[in-house]
Amino acid sequence: LKKPIPPPPPATTQSQTTVGPKNSNNDLIEATLAQTYATADHLTSLIKHSTSLRLALRASINITEDLSKRHSELLRHSSELSAAAERLQAEETMLTQHAEEIGMPLKHYDAVDRIGILVGVLFKDGGRTVVRGLAKLKVDNDDFAEVLGKIDDAVDFFGNECGGKEVLELHGGKDAQHSSGSLEYYRRAIVLQEAALFLIQEAVVDRIKQTSSDVQAVLKLPRVPIAADKLEASLVYTRFHGISSRSNMLLTIVRKRLHRSESYGELLTLCRNTYCGARETLLRNTVRAHMDKLKDQHGLVGMTRLASVFLIRLCTVETALYLDFFGDSQKRQKSTSENQDGGEAVVMMRGDTKKKTANAPAAATLASQVMSEDGTYHDAEFQSHLSALCSALHRTVRRGLVSVADLDTLCQIVSVLREERGLANNSPTTMAAARAISTIIEDAQERLIFCANAALNKEVTRFRPTPSDLDYPAKLLGTSTTTPVGGTANTGNPPPTTPPVNASSESSGASNDAVQAQLRVYEAWFPPMRSVLRVLSKIFRVVEPRVFEDIALQSVQSCTKSLKEGSAVVLQKAGVIHADLFLVKHLLILREQLSPFDIQLRAVERQLDFSEAGKAVTRFLANRNRRLFSMSNENALVTLLREGVSVQESSVDSKRDLEDALRSACNDFIEHTSTTVAGSVFEFVEHCKQGSSAVGGGSLKDKPC
Repeated sequence: LKKPIPPPPPATTQSQTTVGPKNSNNDLIEATLAQTYATADHLTSLIKHSTSLRLALRASINITEDLSKRHSELLRHSSELSAAAERLQAEETMLTQHAEEIGMPLKHYDAVDRIGILVGVLFKDGGRTVVRGLAKLKVDNDDFAEVLGKIDDAVDFFGNECGGKEVLELHGGKDAQHSSGSLEYYRRAIVLQEAALFLIQEAVVDRIKQTSSDVQAVLKLPRVPIAADKLEASLVYTRFHGISSRSNMLLTIVRKRLHRSESYGELLTLCRNTYCGARETLLRNTVRAHMDKLKDQHGLVGMTRLASVFLIRLCTVETALYLDFFGDSQKRQKSTSENQDGGEAVVMMRGDTKKKTANAPAAATLASQVMSEDGTYHDAEFQSHLSALCSALHRTVRRGLVSVADLDTLCQIVSVLREERGLANNSPTTMAAARAISTIIEDAQERLIFCANAALNKEVTRFRPTPSDLDYPAKLLGTSTTTPVGGTANTGNPPPTTPPVNASSESSGASNDAVQAQLRVYEAWFPPMRSVLRVLSKIFRVVEPRVFEDIALQSVQSCTKSLKEGSAVVLQKAGVIHADLFLVKHLLILREQLSPFDIQLRAVERQLDFSEAGKAVTRFLANRNRRLFSMSNENALVTLLREGVSVQESSVDSKRDLEDALRSACNDFIEHTSTTVAGSVFEFVEHCKQGSSAVGGGSLKDKPC
């Protein structure tokens, strides 16, 4: 603290200064000294204060350095404590993991010992005796899935971690002489798993069998078939829909655990086979009876259309029911909600609320079941079941096709089946019906090809013309003069009555006249050519293109040969001009009528030539060094096969042969016509040539050299 500066000494008065100069000087000096002393004291105090401040500052610096050192020590200790804490935490985690690993076997041991009573299994005599009883845990209980998971974990642990599976496989499934505890518990876990799966089997497989037996007993199946219009509302579907929810829940548990053990796959396959067998037993006779009924009522053509529609609907309904049992319920619910939302939005946009509430839920439910992302309906067992049901159509149609020889009927059957197959291919759930229809189409095409070949063989290849068939040109003249305007030369129908005169009757009469005129022209054709064109026009686009082209090639060859033979007969009866006209006319018509088919009529025929076989066999027998077991070209058997039989290839082009025959016929007609019309002129010219040559030769001889 600063000391106050003492006040200066008081000033002397005038009277004092006047006392004497010495006293005044002394006083001044004393005052100055006093002031100096005071200033010195003040400075001394300031020095002391500065010294104390310096000491305090040094003490503060020391304290600060000490605090800094202590802070550094604190940081060092903190980092050490943090590292120690992390180390302790890692050790704690490791110890916890070790504790869990140590306790894990105990958990599985405890689970095996505890779960046996729940699934109805008791182990006696140290596990050598297994006693089955009633299970305390039901498959409908919410804890069943958890218990099954514990059993699977125990099987995985004792089988893989402890090597129990390898030991059992090594001993062929028999008990080892000195079995360890883990091996014994692995056997017990396997027994528990089998018991739990047997509970699911009882709840699903046995329930399906019992339901099927009950339905057969009530409906007297398969002796009494169900009417097709009552099938979907019958117990065949309602009873199975009733047990589908519970079965789907259990089968979902099985399906989610397929990767855990092969036993789940075997159980799922057993459930599928049982379901498909039960459904086939219930529906097989009903479907067959309905097919036979449709055939009796509507004939083969009408039956194919109605039966195909029935099978497509049956496949759709069966797929929906199958998905209720084996499908993924979560995906089905998701797709159902999406379809319902979409259907409601469309209906609200149209303003048709009543129609929405009436039809949208059912349609959306069926669509969600059938067209959902769940591809369970692709299971081989279910597709085999659908194929077995659809085989009833193939059975009925095939039996009917055997007795059908009419080409028109067979063509109609193929056309109808192709349309229905196109509808069946639109949905992946009706592919079984599409496959069955495709098989029937192949059979119908085979029957059509057989009948077409038989008709062509009878009417073309083995055709024997009658005198009326080759009565040319009288046949053409008779058709144009004697045939009435209302009928044809072969029908013998009376001419139509004269219709009332009006515009519609005149137009219909004109069209009828045109048709009758076309029919007269058609009837004037040579029967083999008429048969060829009729058969080809019917089977075109009904059979496969390669088959059609092969039939057309053979039929055109036979028809051309028959036309040439007919032309020879006409030549004997009516002369060469009419024979040429007959051949040219029919070949032109044949070429013109074949052009719309757009076919090449080309083929390569291969035949085996055995002409050198005798010589090859002789050389084989004469060769003593045959080397039968030598893998080389010197082997006698190889030489015999190579030299004894050869393949002869020949190219066949019916269109080219037809063109050549037409060109040859036209040339013959031109030559024969020219000879007939200008024959005398040709003879006169020839005589003139001969006479001129004779006269010219004689005059040269008579001339002198």
